[in-house]
Amino acid sequence: MTVITDAEFEQAGTLAPEVVRRYLSERGWIAERDLSGAELWEWRPRDEPGPPYELLVPVRKRRDYAGRVADILETLAVVEARPAGDILREMRLPPVDWQFLRLVPPGPSGTAPLLDLVSALTGLKELHTAAASSALGARAVQPAQKPQSVKDHVAAVRLDQTRVGSYVIAAHVPLPEESYSGNDSEAQGSLFHEAELTRQSVLAAQRSEPFARKVSRMLYAGVACAHQAAELTLAQDSVPHVENMASAGLSANLCEALVKMSGEERRDFSLSFAWSSERPMEQPSPPVSISRVHAVALEAVAQDLRERLGREEDAVLHGVVTKLHRDVRPREATIFGSLLQDDARRQRSVRVELRAEDIDRATDAWRHGWEITVTGNLEPRGTGVRMRGVTDFVVRPV
Repeated sequence: MTVITDAEFEQAGTLAPEVVRRYLSERGWIAERDLSGAELWEWRPRDEPGPPYELLVPVRKRRDYAGRVADILETLAVVEARPAGDILREMRLPPVDWQFLRLVPPGPSGTAPLLDLVSALTGLKELHTAAASSALGARAVQPAQKPQSVKDHVAAVRLDQTRVGSYVIAAHVPLPEESYSGNDSEAQGSLFHEAELTRQSVLAAQRSEPFARKVSRMLYAGVACAHQAAELTLAQDSVPHVENMASAGLSANLCEALVKMSGEERRDFSLSFAWSSERPMEQPSPPVSISRVHAVALEAVAQDLRERLGREEDAVLHGVVTKLHRDVRPREATIFGSLLQDDARRQRSVRVELRAEDIDRATDAWRHGWEITVTGNLEPRGTGVRMRGVTDFVVRPV
C-alpha cells in the first residue's frame, strides 16, 4: 500500500467531498449505495475477474475526514499504479475533458524514442487544431489560416504526467465552470416543487455548450469517423468518398494529424477519452485504435479529400520568383515563400499561373530578386499546391 506524505495528508483534508466524487465518476467508479454519512463506490476492471474494488467516500466533512480521503488516495494509487500525490494534484484541477494517447513503441515500458514523441506531440497538436476548426465550421479540408479561437483552444490544452501502460501521453482541456440563468436562491428554496424542477430542467437544457467541450466531442467523433474511413478503404481496396463525415469532424487535416501521430515508423497507437462528470456524456466513447495499416489508409483518404475538395480562395503568397516557365500557356512562375495563412517560418515553392499583365512584373522581380505578394486561389498539385485565378500581383522593389 502506498503511504501518502504529511503534506499530502493535509491537502487531502482540504478537498471538498464533491471533488472526490467527481474524480471517481470521471474514471468509471460507480456509487452503489448510501451508508451512514458515506457512499460505497465500486470499480470493476474490464480485464480482471473477481470482486470489484471498493471505496467508502464521505459525503460531508467530519473530524476524521482527512484520514478517510487519505485512505481513498492510497487505494487509488494501487488501482492506478501511480503515486498518490499525482492523483491528489489531479483532483485539485478544475473540470476538464481528458484525452489519452497510448503509444506502443519498442523498448522498455514507460519509455519511447525521442523521434516517436516528437511526431506524437506534433500530431496531437494538429489533431486539436483540426477538431477546433471543425467545431467552428465543418469542412472536409480545413483552410490553413486558423481563427484566433482555434489558436486559443490549442494554447489552453495541457499535458499531464505520463501513465502506466507502454507510453501514455495524457492531455486535458479545461472547461468553464457551470453557469445557470435564473435566480439560484429561489430554486434552492423550492427544490421539491414539481413545477420548479421542470423549470430547472429546461434551464439546464438551455445552457450553452462551452467551446472546449464542443471541440472534445468533435475530436472524438472525428477520430471515430477516421477509423471507419480507414476500415472502408481497406475493405474496398480503394478510397471511398467520405466527405459526408465532415459534419462529424472528419477532415483531411484530422487524418493527416493521425498519420503524423503514428510517426515515421507508422507504429500502432490508440486514443481514449474521459469526460468531466460536471458535463457527463450519455453516448459511450470507447477507445479508438489506429494500426499501421490504418495510418496508410488515412494517408490515402487525406490525399483524396485534398485533391477533390482542397481549393482555397483568396490565399496570399509572399516570396521571390525563383523560376519562369515560358514553355507553358498560360505562363507560370515558381515563387518560393510563405503563405499568409501558414506559419511564416514555413517556406514552400508554389507554381503560380500568371495573367498577361503579370508576366513583365514577374520577369523584373526574377531578374532583380525583388519580393512579391500574390493573391489567388490555391489548389492541390501533386504533393504541393498551385495558385490560379490571380487577382493581385504586387512587386516590392528593394
